[in-house]
Amino acid sequence: MNTTLVKDTKADKIFKIFLYIFIALAVLIVIYPLIYIISASVSDPTAVNSGQMWLWPKGFTMRGYNVIMDYKDIWRGYGMTIFYTVAGTIVSLVMTIPCAYAISRPDFSGKKWFTIFMLITMFLSGGLIPSYLLIKALGMLNTVWAIIIPGAVSVYNIVVTRAFFQSNIPWEMQEAAKIDGASDFQIFFRIVIPLSAPIIAVMALFYGVGMWNGYFGALVYLQDKSLYPLQMVLRQILVLQDMQQGASTGGGVTASTAELMKQRAELAAIIKYGVMIVSSLPVILIYPFLQRFFVKGVLIGSLKG
Repeated sequence: MNTTLVKDTKADKIFKIFLYIFIALAVLIVIYPLIYIISASVSDPTAVNSGQMWLWPKGFTMRGYNVIMDYKDIWRGYGMTIFYTVAGTIVSLVMTIPCAYAISRPDFSGKKWFTIFMLITMFLSGGLIPSYLLIKALGMLNTVWAIIIPGAVSVYNIVVTRAFFQSNIPWEMQEAAKIDGASDFQIFFRIVIPLSAPIIAVMALFYGVGMWNGYFGALVYLQDKSLYPLQMVLRQILVLQDMQQGASTGGGVTASTAELMKQRAELAAIIKYGVMIVSSLPVILIYPFLQRFFVKGVLIGSLKG
C-alpha cells in the first residue's frame, strides 16, 4: 500500500513553531517555582531574602531541614493530615458512591428532584456564619469531625460518578441479576462495585488531594493546636515570619534585639520553603502513578449525565 506524505505548508510550519514556543513557555512557568522552592530550601536565608538566589542554590545548607526534623508541631501536623486524608476519603467514598448509584438507576422514583436539590447547593450555600453555628450546634466544633464531615460530599463528584454508572454499567445486566434472585444490595456490592474500580480510584484521588491541601476548615473550626493539619502549621510559620519581619523593621528596639529578630525571620523563611517541599512531596511522588486516573476523571466528567 502506497502512502503519500503531505508536506506542511508555510502556515503549518509557523503554527508549529508558535505551538512549540508556547509549550516551552508554559513548561518554564510551571517548573520555575518548583525549582526555586527546592533551591531556596537548601540555600542561605540571607541570599534568598536579598534576591541573590533566583534559580540555583547559594550557600548550600541543610539547616532548615534540620530544624524541621526537630520541630514536633510539623510532624504532629503531618500525622493529622494523613489521618484527615485517609478518614475523610473513606467517608466521602461511602457517601458518594451509593448516592450516585441511586440516582443513576432508571427505576428510582424522584431521582430528578433529588438531583435538582443537590445541584442547587453547588450555587447557593448558607454562608460561613450559618455553617459555623451548625457545626457548633452539632457538637463537632474543635473535633476531627469538623474537618471530615462538612466537606465529605461534593455534588460535582456525585454527578460525575452517576455519569459513569449510566454509561459503563448496563442496566440490563442489573435487571438480569434481579431476575436471578439477587437483591439490590447484592447487585450493588457484587456487580456494581467490582465494575466501578476506575471511578472509585478517581473519586478517592479527588477527595484525597482536596483533603490533603485543605486548611480553611481547620482555620474556622479548630482551636486545639494538636488537631491542626500540616497546612495550618505551615500557615502559622508564614504568619510568624511576617510578624517578626514587621517587628524587626519597627522602631524602639535595641540593635541586639533587632539582630535576633532578623535571625529568627531568616530561619522562619528557610523553614517555610522546607515545609513546602515536605508537605508537597507525597503528592508529587504519587501523581505520576495516578495521572491516568486524573485524565480518566476529566473524561468521565465530560460525559452527558
